[in-house]
Amino acid sequence: MGEERQVSSSYWLQTAPDGHHPALDGDLDVDVAVIGAGIAGLSTAWELTRAGRSVAVLEAGRVAAGVTGHTTAKVTALHTLVYDKLRRTRGPEGARLYARSQSEAIGHAARIAQELGVDCEWETRNAYTYARDPGRVPQLRAEAEAAAEAGLPASFVTETGLPFPVAGAVEVTGQAQFHPRKYLLALAADLVGHGGRIFEDTTVLGLDEGEPCRLSTATGATVRARDVVVATHYPIFDRALLFARLSTRRELVVAGTIPAGQDPDGMFITPDEDTRSVRTAPLEGDRRLLIVTGEHFTPGTSDPRARLERLTAWATGHFPDLEVTHRWATQDTEPTDTVPMVGPLHPGARHAYVATGFGGWGMTGGIMAGRLLTAQITGEECEWSGLYDPRRLKTAVREAPALLKTQAKVAGHFVGDRLRPAPPVESLPPGEGAVVRAGGHRVAVYRDEEGGLHAVSARCTHLGCLVDFNAAERAWECPCHGSRFDTDGKVIQGPATKPLEQRDL
Repeated sequence: MGEERQVSSSYWLQTAPDGHHPALDGDLDVDVAVIGAGIAGLSTAWELTRAGRSVAVLEAGRVAAGVTGHTTAKVTALHTLVYDKLRRTRGPEGARLYARSQSEAIGHAARIAQELGVDCEWETRNAYTYARDPGRVPQLRAEAEAAAEAGLPASFVTETGLPFPVAGAVEVTGQAQFHPRKYLLALAADLVGHGGRIFEDTTVLGLDEGEPCRLSTATGATVRARDVVVATHYPIFDRALLFARLSTRRELVVAGTIPAGQDPDGMFITPDEDTRSVRTAPLEGDRRLLIVTGEHFTPGTSDPRARLERLTAWATGHFPDLEVTHRWATQDTEPTDTVPMVGPLHPGARHAYVATGFGGWGMTGGIMAGRLLTAQITGEECEWSGLYDPRRLKTAVREAPALLKTQAKVAGHFVGDRLRPAPPVESLPPGEGAVVRAGGHRVAVYRDEEGGLHAVSARCTHLGCLVDFNAAERAWECPCHGSRFDTDGKVIQGPATKPLEQRDL
């Protein structure tokens, strides 16, 4: 298998110091327990600590090493093509609230970085949604008009810094980009410095919404808290049936160095060509790091190796001096009705909250969520609470075709994947995995480079769909809700919280 067909570690994870926090080893009482230490969870915990609450952050893995550690880290209110749709589905006021909440998140992050004195490589850049197809121009013009009407410094342009012509683009000035892990590690350190507590390697298994709420963990410890925030990217609790309104997509990332003079000087994205996103980051000397994202797919449904080759070819084709140094993948959760879900976990919730469905725009979304949830927990008013309320029903009904399409895909996988032919174990080459039949059960089998077999149950521990093998990342993935497991069944990414069961062949 060539190196160009395998992923490696995220640039952000390789270039920021790895802080360490202990696992929770005893019962704990706090005002607020936050589950998840990505940008939404840490932003929420930081805001609450500054508001005088005692806070504990519970993270199953490492701080800022999950979805947030694999993002492209654009801090922008231009979210591809969203404002014209919001103007039609939520009205001009809904689009205005969305633009204002996302824009304020940018300014808030800039102030925090300055206050903490963290060098998180903050750079001001213009953001662009572009298209090369002239047929897209009316849509881009409508988006520019809607974004400007919503209050963004937006306009339609036909020239960009990209090394190829475009038919048109929406330009929004004064946006930003940064090193997400450096920012969040500084946030975590300041949170602890102000009395907050962070626990890594602490998987939450259960939530009892009493008074106080009680969280059970895989370590056997119990956390009691007046309020609980579920900020695990995809919610690990299904009591609100949010999984019916969320879909998961995975995207590949290629990064490497280019001469500084070839920097396109902006943040770019197109919905065409199976998505192409472009930005750069600072390096020492006369080089910049080029980051190209695209080739999205549903986890567990595609062999990413060919996609990775296509993305690499696109990047090197348009930036011939690119020296590829990193390849990784990121994962996003899309709401069926466009807007993230931030607020009470379900209609009857009094002290449980959620932040999810950022649709690929988790930097501004996560910072916004931290401020919104803090306002709700401390009893303050926030004018965009209604826009992001997870309990909303009108928009879910209005955009029901998207919801039904999502659930049809899930049902198709739940039934159809069980009918797939199973290859014989003997046919598996080293470094490959497949779901086979053994003893009347579906078993997920991986053959390592030494020829050893690793066998686990093929049933995802979330809701029972069958996993499939991602050969580029050597992981088992669930196509229904995006849970991911390593070759020995350990959870890499939720909503699953329990590992795949071990099996004997």
